[in-house]
Amino acid sequence: MNLLSLRDWSAEDMMEILSLAVHIKQDPDRYRRALDGCVLLMIFEKPSLRTRVSFEAAMLQMGGHGIYYDLGMSPLGSGKESIADTARTASRYVHGIMARLFRKADMEEIGRYATVPVINGLTDFEHPCQALGDLLTIQEQKGSLKGLKLAYVGDGNNNVTHSLLHACSQVGVHVSVGCPSGKAFEPVAQVLEQARSFGQANGTRITLVNDAAAAVADADIVYTDTWMSYHIPAEQHEERLRVLEPFRVTDALMKQAKADAIFMHCLPAQRGIEVTADVIDGPHSVVFDQAENRLHIEKAILVKLLRKQDVPIR
Repeated sequence: MNLLSLRDWSAEDMMEILSLAVHIKQDPDRYRRALDGCVLLMIFEKPSLRTRVSFEAAMLQMGGHGIYYDLGMSPLGSGKESIADTARTASRYVHGIMARLFRKADMEEIGRYATVPVINGLTDFEHPCQALGDLLTIQEQKGSLKGLKLAYVGDGNNNVTHSLLHACSQVGVHVSVGCPSGKAFEPVAQVLEQARSFGQANGTRITLVNDAAAAVADADIVYTDTWMSYHIPAEQHEERLRVLEPFRVTDALMKQAKADAIFMHCLPAQRGIEVTADVIDGPHSVVFDQAENRLHIEKAILVKLLRKQDVPIR
């Protein structure tokens, strides 16, 4: 079993991982030997703080080991070895592969040729581990998921937005995306179409508006992300700031949501750009609880995908 896209996981799969993450978070000692002898290869093409530290800590805290592998220093990164051969070779050495890459197609190719479980640690198109950790945070803060409204504002053509749409539409969270009009800022059409299809089957509303206040109205969760992802060229920054400025999350915008709404951001954040400091550092913000939950959800993913069934948990 791989975790390449939440499009391919059912609501039952996701809820099982959330339940396991809750147990692991509440009783980590029980799982401290759950991955005894397991090795995870962690392939990094894109820089990271949270992904590297959370996965490496997860492996160590459960008795396993994570190997950090920088593509800039590898035959694959220099174009001297194919993705297929890298995946085949690595599968002979380790129990699982986590990759943080630019291209969706490269992630899918690793998944196609590896003979061990593959985890998508991020591509420019999707970020499934982040979305699952976000669901864990929302569940903790709100008690349940079904019937809540999540408003995502800012750059909607974003890997986090795409994974949230895949996940929320299946587990019963309504999603309203507020972003500038046009392909540069709206979620990819096929993701919206799939989320709306999931939504029809699960009673979940998926809406796209080009107004921040309309998106946030009566929301239980207000979510944003950086406007300047790693793949955005520097020469586009000034124009993006101009176009996205009406979608900055401010205290005034938060007042359009429910009084007990929470604010979420996957980090890193640029205070004063996509969100003001008084919001991200204010009473509605759960961003550091959200960051912590990356560790717990990734532990659950690793236990589900890597653990040998004959290794007892405590």
